[in-house]
Amino acid sequence: MREEFTIFTDGGSRGNPGPAAIGVVVKKNGRVIKEIAKRIGEATNNVAEYVAVIEALRYVATINSQRQPLSFYLDSLLVVNQLMGTFKVKDAKLRNFLFEIRTLEQEVGGEVKYFLVPREQNQHADSLVNYALDK
Repeated sequence: MREEFTIFTDGGSRGNPGPAAIGVVVKKNGRVIKEIAKRIGEATNNVAEYVAVIEALRYVATINSQRQPLSFYLDSLLVVNQLMGTFKVKDAKLRNFLFEIRTLEQEVGGEVKYFLVPREQNQHADSLVNYALDK
């Protein structure tokens, strides 16, 4: 059986824009191997969502020598649909993030999929966002 990375990401800001943070949970074969809870300064919710995906891809790029598939789970309808190419990215800043994500996807190798999940299924990553914002 081929191993796979399962990655839950979330980003949020208090105010939009406002103080922002990201939360990332990386699992390999169902086991948590990395958690990231990090403030990213002043940003919008959408920027934070993108930064969370970028941070996750940067981390996985350092450990995915076997080019294993990646499955991302996010609770942002906009960001998932933009990453899947269903929605156009009109904002220039988000377009730059999308370009960086596409570049990182190539570095990571393997198939990368993005899935929309209800907030309740993304609680671990969400709790990391709030932890970072509360510090």
